[in-house]
Amino acid sequence: MKTATWNGVTLAQSDATVVVDNNQYFPADSIDRQYFKPSNTHTTCGWKGVANYYTIEVNGETNVDAAWYYPEPKDAAKNIGGYVAFWKGVKVA
Repeated sequence: MKTATWNGVTLAQSDATVVVDNNQYFPADSIDRQYFKPSNTHTTCGWKGVANYYTIEVNGETNVDAAWYYPEPKDAAKNIGGYVAFWKGVKVA
């Protein structure tokens, strides 16, 4: 079981994560959506496609663009379509 936490709160928990490029990707249904706010940030990966981001808000603290996902990944990354990964101080263990 993998758990993503930030600011003392569990953001996601799953035993069905997928590791890609040393990042744990959590299934979309495993995240606690109350902490996730859509961001206007987008980045492009050559083999995964366009990533969308979430800003995380917990206990009055904001972690801008701390989570990302690929809503329509390229064929090589279809297995992580909609899955969510973290960075910027979010601990995954």
